[in-house]
Amino acid sequence: VQLQASGGGLVQAGGSLRLSCVASGRTVSLYNMGWFRQAPGQEREFVASFSGRTSITYYADSVKGRFTISRDNAKNTVYLQMNTLKPEDTAVYYCAARQSPYNSIYSSQYNYWGQGTQVTVSS
Repeated sequence: VQLQASGGGLVQAGGSLRLSCVASGRTVSLYNMGWFRQAPGQEREFVASFSGRTSITYYADSVKGRFTISRDNAKNTVYLQMNTLKPEDTAVYYCAARQSPYNSIYSSQYNYWGQGTQVTVSS
């Protein structure tokens, strides 16, 4: 599976962005798909995940109610809609795929990674 993330950019606090992750090689419906982020000097942290089998979603507390993960099987794409963005959301965002139908918040359990897309939120 190859993953290509896009959609990052510069936005003011309170604004919105939608990240996309296009998968090639295998259909996203077979995988648990996740979004992670990494700010400078910090460890990579879990943001959201989507189970390919159950469609159950899971979010980090810091983004719950503001971010939404979704999937378009026809386009083999996973999205992360980010609303009410805050300066602390600034990071490089990565999409990832896990060969399991179940959600995971642990980056070590994901098998495939995209290249990352920068999100910068100005105050």
